[in-house]
Amino acid sequence: MPLKDLLAALIVIVAWGMNFVVIKVGLGEIPPLLLGALRFAFVAFPAVFFVRRPALPWRTVLLYGLTISLGQFVFLFVAMSVGMPAGLASLVLQAQAFFTVLIAAVFMGERLRWNNLAGMAVAVVGLVLIEMGAAPGTMSALGFILTLCAALSWAAGNIVVKGAGKIDMLPLVVWGALVPPLPFLALSWMVEGPELIMSSLANISYVGVLAVFYLAAVATVVGYSLWGRLLGRHPAGKVAPLSLLVPVLGLVSSALLLGERLAMVQWYGGLVVMLGLALNLFGSRFAGWLGARLRTVG
Repeated sequence: MPLKDLLAALIVIVAWGMNFVVIKVGLGEIPPLLLGALRFAFVAFPAVFFVRRPALPWRTVLLYGLTISLGQFVFLFVAMSVGMPAGLASLVLQAQAFFTVLIAAVFMGERLRWNNLAGMAVAVVGLVLIEMGAAPGTMSALGFILTLCAALSWAAGNIVVKGAGKIDMLPLVVWGALVPPLPFLALSWMVEGPELIMSSLANISYVGVLAVFYLAAVATVVGYSLWGRLLGRHPAGKVAPLSLLVPVLGLVSSALLLGERLAMVQWYGGLVVMLGLALNLFGSRFAGWLGARLRTVG
């Protein structure tokens, strides 16, 4: 992977790692479905008037909006509102990496190499260690299931992007953001009620405003534009595992900024996750180099 793509991946990791702390802060002032409506309304407007429509079928734009934008964040925001901790949400959501690779292999015929599988296996061990280190009762069954549903929605969106080929992601992110606001608002009206909506909007502070701005501009426009571009340039098996660094940053930032405590085993788990990433990204090259060295010595 070229250096510029590695830097783009780093930006995405930081933007999404901090994203969970920002969501938790935003949910302190804004109910989850209304927060989703505001997030994507500000992604789409006023940018939709200045960013050209993507050169894609409307079906692709609609599917992107329904999966990555609406589906993922309905489940994630509600999960975090019912008690899913920010750090653990960042961890469980990364199941999307496994869903993405498996869906790409089954439906798109992408080849899984030994280092992809081995890297995933090692990373799973790290993720299990991180989960095992969580204090009892900090992750509800409902929150866990909803976050897995969010991960599956994200993975489905990854496949939509992958199937579209090499595209300019910014127009897709902006125009795809036209899909979620009205469904989010309708769900908010039915579930959260007009009184809570009006009260939240009337009493929102600068903290809530900054949270919405971050979620719209940084996590969505910047994050998904770069992520989609990486998926368009590289196999899903190489790109998707990069997101496994997100929960490491998510757990650290949640501990520092929200007081969510990390056990020592969770720190070890983070190191194992990074080892899995290194194996996935560089295992094939290392095996080739080692084989060449052995042949030379022989």
